[in-house]
Amino acid sequence: MSLFLLLAILLLPFITPSSQSSIRNLLEARGLPGGLFPDNVESYSLDVKTGELKVQLQNPCFARFENRVYFDSVIKANLSYGGLVGLQGLTQEELFLWLPVKGIAVNDSSSGLVLFDIGVAHKQISRSLFEDPPVCYPPGSIMEKIEKRKMDIQLQR
Repeated sequence: MSLFLLLAILLLPFITPSSQSSIRNLLEARGLPGGLFPDNVESYSLDVKTGELKVQLQNPCFARFENRVYFDSVIKANLSYGGLVGLQGLTQEELFLWLPVKGIAVNDSSSGLVLFDIGVAHKQISRSLFEDPPVCYPPGSIMEKIEKRKMDIQLQR
């Protein structure tokens, strides 16, 4: 019996639940939509004392909510109830400019809106866009180029 206990203790750090489902559960428990991070989350860590959240992706990638966004391979923020502040590693395209997303907040869960702080402005986006993790495409992939082309066509209309 003690051999089993020793093996369990040694292997425990390597046995983790699915990173995507657990990050989703963490965000939802903190009043945020579960689909804020892309589908390629490899792992995450949370310092419960400071609220520092660090999310590791398999690779940097492009995704789309309302506009295109770019995730670095590591995203950091301070997690509190209803918000991610001091965000690093996420940028959003606005009219051909890539602006860093400095924070994400849900001030009123009944409003159905998620607030993106892009420094020069605050952008309100429908919470429904964050129900599921977005599909993320590595830079230079054919799918990333297709998504970029779709955005260019929409802007030309």
